Amino acid sequence: MKLNPLLAAALAGACGLASSAAHADALSWDPSWSFSGFGTLGYVQTNTSQADFVGVGQSAGASKDGSFNPDSKIGGQVNAKANNVFSATVQAVSKYNDAGTWKPVVEWAFVKAQATPELAVRAGRIGLPFYMVSDYLNVNYTNLWVRPPLDVYGQVNFSHFDGADAIYQTSLGGTTLTGQVFYGETNTPAPVRVHSHQQMGLNLTAEFDNGITVRLGRAQGKITVDSTSLDGLVGILSQTPFASVGDELSVTKKSASFTGAGISYDHENFVGSAEFTKRKTSSYISSTTGWSVTGGYRLGKFTPFAVVSKLKVDSSNVDDTIPAGVPQLAALRAGVEGLIASQHIAQKTDSIGLRWDAYKNVAVKAQYDHIKPDGGPGLFAKVQPGFGTSAVSVYSVSVDFVF
Repeated sequence: MKLNPLLAAALAGACGLASSAAHADALSWDPSWSFSGFGTLGYVQTNTSQADFVGVGQSAGASKDGSFNPDSKIGGQVNAKANNVFSATVQAVSKYNDAGTWKPVVEWAFVKAQATPELAVRAGRIGLPFYMVSDYLNVNYTNLWVRPPLDVYGQVNFSHFDGADAIYQTSLGGTTLTGQVFYGETNTPAPVRVHSHQQMGLNLTAEFDNGITVRLGRAQGKITVDSTSLDGLVGILSQTPFASVGDELSVTKKSASFTGAGISYDHENFVGSAEFTKRKTSSYISSTTGWSVTGGYRLGKFTPFAVVSKLKVDSSNVDDTIPAGVPQLAALRAGVEGLIASQHIAQKTDSIGLRWDAYKNVAVKAQYDHIKPDGGPGLFAKVQPGFGTSAVSVYSVSVDFVF
């Protein structure tokens, strides 16, 4: 992990501020550490063999045969503290990935300087703060659902970034206000590697004493896709009168942004949330809008809930000017149209579920999802011809735990 020189300077400045502000605390040595773990054992089955239901960043998952792959995971976290100012956190997670393995990934690995009681600066590998539940996305025990609504959380495959952030938190009456700025870069693993460069963002959160939390966030940067097949298609197009189509397909440091707004409510027996997100790019990766609304009611150890969500494709960002019906251009047009079609991820989901807090630190969940792709693959993988014309039923059960 390499830090931008500006980030290194910012961290050094924060450390200096921490030392001067905390005096003896910054120089004292009072080490301590702790370990915690979390995991999910989940089983998923659908009513179709024409496609696989998958989690974020997966290329294979569950169909009629059922699978433990989409939701199951295991992770651990170590928190080390040098004194009241300096600390470090490392989190590693093993879950089924796009390469078809369970290879563990370091999701968090950062050092933190508590410069003042209100201001903290972190540098290293940090969880990507795009969503309402980003801080505990992998610790599914903390979430009501079997999994966060994919129509919102399936738009971005990145889960962390390498860089730095600054978090300022203060109280105003009964309200806690938090602001976060961040900068860095990240990438998805092979086989198709997507890089995000010069990624910067701002998040604002307000937590009210009546159980309401409101969050606004915005991030932007450049993305690059490493794909031999994509490069080959763009190269062929560059030798034709349709070079402009290749320019639109190419993903080399193309601009991209992600905007999110959300509200959650947790008071007495009522629990609920609503989230709205928008992904915009200037490449063949489609621009999309996603939203979800969740409502639940606690009945002792049981919490029934319902979710409505939708993912809409705003634009394919590609104007395919290759004429149809020309035999000599049929293969070229098919390649372009196939790439555009792969990004038609629009779908709508209606869900009902039940959470049972069976034991201390153990939650058993069951969920039914009725997913209607909008004439394309939606967020499914291994899609076969004819898929997308009818709804898919997804049945899920899981056991979430922390220790």
